[in-house]
Amino acid sequence: MKKGLVVGLSIAGLLIFFVILLFSWGISVYNTLVTMDEQVTSSWSQVQNQYQRRADLVPNLVNTVKGVANFEKETYTAVTEARSKVNQINMSPEILNNPQMFQQFQQAQDGLSSALSRLLVTVEAYPQLKANENFLQLQSQLEGTENRISVERKKFNESVQSYNTRLRKFPGSIIAGFTGFSQKQYFKASEAAQQVPQVQF
Repeated sequence: MKKGLVVGLSIAGLLIFFVILLFSWGISVYNTLVTMDEQVTSSWSQVQNQYQRRADLVPNLVNTVKGVANFEKETYTAVTEARSKVNQINMSPEILNNPQMFQQFQQAQDGLSSALSRLLVTVEAYPQLKANENFLQLQSQLEGTENRISVERKKFNESVQSYNTRLRKFPGSIIAGFTGFSQKQYFKASEAAQQVPQVQF
């Protein structure tokens, strides 16, 4: 009788040990997913910072262009409208979980990039503007910001890749399914970037 009790307690102890081990493993995977999710959110914040820097530079650039040259109104109107569209989008971290909102955000940013490119190309026809020190400083800051945006978007995509990979791999996929973690969106090249630019001399 005592032998059966010892065996029963041993089996119960072994089952409790395995339950504790399984629970600890689940907590570890969950905590890893939380850490990676926060890394994605942090990377997103850096992307937002650079987009905000660009949005802050745009009015100064447009005003400098307006003040120096009798500039094509439609060009700076396009820039102003594109900036307005960007500012209308709520850039909260929740956008990362909503593919439609994320795509709208990316399209608005691509529209602003395109409008700014047209503005800077049009400036070439105005030598007095190209000689304006204030304009040259703003142009340099804008170019630097565009480079920073590119770097931060790359870092963001890398953190999303790590997170999504962990989320899809076994056993992370099981814990993610129970705890509500979902895949994040990547930044993608705009459709215009897929076309080969034409260079004419």
